[in-house]
Amino acid sequence: MNLSAIDRLRMENALRQALEFGELSLHYQPQVELATTRLLGVEALLRWNNPVLGNVSPARFIPVAEESGLIVPIGEWVLGEACAQARRWRDEGIDTLTVAVNISALQFRRTDIVGKVRAALDRHAIPPGMLELELTESLLMHNAEDVLRTMNDLKALGVKLSIDDFGTGYSSLSYLKRFPVDRLKIDRSFVHDVADDPDDAAIVRAIVQLGRSLKLDVIAEGVETQSQLDFLRTEGCHSAQGFYFARPMSVTEISTLLQAGIVAGGTQHAA
Repeated sequence: MNLSAIDRLRMENALRQALEFGELSLHYQPQVELATTRLLGVEALLRWNNPVLGNVSPARFIPVAEESGLIVPIGEWVLGEACAQARRWRDEGIDTLTVAVNISALQFRRTDIVGKVRAALDRHAIPPGMLELELTESLLMHNAEDVLRTMNDLKALGVKLSIDDFGTGYSSLSYLKRFPVDRLKIDRSFVHDVADDPDDAAIVRAIVQLGRSLKLDVIAEGVETQSQLDFLRTEGCHSAQGFYFARPMSVTEISTLLQAGIVAGGTQHAA
């Protein structure tokens, strides 16, 4: 236990310096329209390369950032950097792209998230529709009235809102008709065995049908195989992301795909 506590403290201290020393970066994973393989957008994913620790897995450092509260300044950096990159892409003529950014519960509750988003949009002069904020289900369940007001204010700015990891939280269907949501994101845990597990297949099918009934786009994450893709296409899922299309890429790597506008799909991108 002592070793674990020391390791956590060491990582927290290193993470505090990561922003100052420029150790954080964003990679981007394509989001693809299944009917056309057209590239609709990208999700911004945080990466940390520390001189001592090396490339630290997000699964390892994100929980530390959340527990320590560092996720708030880090989240603000991610928002600003994603908007800055969207501006650069727009200057290159790529102006129909949506850039999705994850917003933590702490960042949503502890800061003036509406003011932060407005400032980032203004600073980088991008259309609000280029930015999508991904919120977790659990966030929507607490202080629902306050959350609803904040979400309405965000929608008034013109940004898009999606529910990340849909189906893994509290999944109260009542909030879907109250909250101004644009998209549901099916969690990878359901997608993984969707072609072989009847229960996962039933859940994914139900989410897709729910989204269609409520006029919400549905995107599946974690797509890795042709059989998963075939199932999602058959059920009418709107879009997907995952290693089948491409791993998260650096800005330089993904810019080539963005210029083409179409992701070929297949194992050539999963290597």
